[in-house]
Amino acid sequence: MNASRPASIAIACGGTGGHLFPGIAVARELEALGARVRLFVSEKEVDRLGTREFPSGQVTALPAIGLDLRRLPAFGRGFVRAFWLSARRFQRERPDAVLGMGGFASAPPLVAARLAGARLFLHEANSVAGRANRWLAWLARESFVFFPSAARGLRRASVQVTGMPVRERFRRLDPEECRTRLGLAPDRPTLLVMGGSQGAAGLNDAFLRTLPLLRLMEPALQFVHLTGTFSHEAVAEAYTQPGMMACVRPFLAEMEVALGAADLAISRAGASSLAELAAMRVPPILIPYPTAVGNHQVHNARHFAEAGAARVIPQAEAAPERLLWEIRGLLRHEQARRSMADALTRRHHPAAARLIAERMWTALGQPLRQVDGGPDLDPAPDSIPSQPQRFPASS
Repeated sequence: MNASRPASIAIACGGTGGHLFPGIAVARELEALGARVRLFVSEKEVDRLGTREFPSGQVTALPAIGLDLRRLPAFGRGFVRAFWLSARRFQRERPDAVLGMGGFASAPPLVAARLAGARLFLHEANSVAGRANRWLAWLARESFVFFPSAARGLRRASVQVTGMPVRERFRRLDPEECRTRLGLAPDRPTLLVMGGSQGAAGLNDAFLRTLPLLRLMEPALQFVHLTGTFSHEAVAEAYTQPGMMACVRPFLAEMEVALGAADLAISRAGASSLAELAAMRVPPILIPYPTAVGNHQVHNARHFAEAGAARVIPQAEAAPERLLWEIRGLLRHEQARRSMADALTRRHHPAAARLIAERMWTALGQPLRQVDGGPDLDPAPDSIPSQPQRFPASS
């Protein structure tokens, strides 16, 4: 690497908030170390909104179509175009390293960067490694994981358990201030309903069937409901009954405010959502997405439930009576919520983004320097140690 210029690092993190926001967390740590970082994202709205804080010249938007056997021609065309656009960018500025955050939106820039001579690193967020990361792991210098179980799918790569990168803004906030910012009463119990960055129709439908009973049995309860773009109008209509207090949005860039306002959350079990819940110590009732690839959300949820950090309801069993029972039980038992919050603290890895950035930085032969203003790196009990757990490369 040319020592006269700062290291150039590409991060492929588009497609969903679960890939984008952890990538942004690592990007900020790399910038603090002195790297020049470029983000490769998709053309989806979540990526456009999530990267507004970056100069436009630092972000490359690519077409992204998930691998679907019913749409193989469309996937192939999208992959080739994204690869060509990435390769053209790398002809102008070859990266020294590239980090992929998972998903097929990351694959074209990863392949193009590797062909351009960049060192390849991967992060796997879920408890079951995704197809793109499994297929590319043999090219990677190192892979980083949130759940130790994911290491089994990343053969031929050195795998380290670093935890899930979370943006620095996800810290404990004053609940009353957060509720006021969302237009809610500062002193009323608050339930957050969220389906991930793109919403979740199944979760929305299950909760809306429960809402009339919840309104009757818990009249003081107020709501923050993040619906996703497609369900917003129908969900918002359900909250127009007299006396109901709710903040209903399709998407909220300031997710830390929604989490800071909440006493309890109903959520999907994507890895990024789980990491943010853990960072903010918000006890969740998880309804895993039932058709996630590799059933990874069910496995993610099971990991948190076995640690005492979540309650889990399969979507097929999310009848109004079951949801009502779980919500009321947790709302009325502060000690149960406190116990879950303590377990969540042990799932939070505040140093994850820093650890990944430092591993990449030192692999490029760059000296580490003291970084001011970063997150508190003292790990919680049972959290990731300062030296991440390593799994040797498979033969």
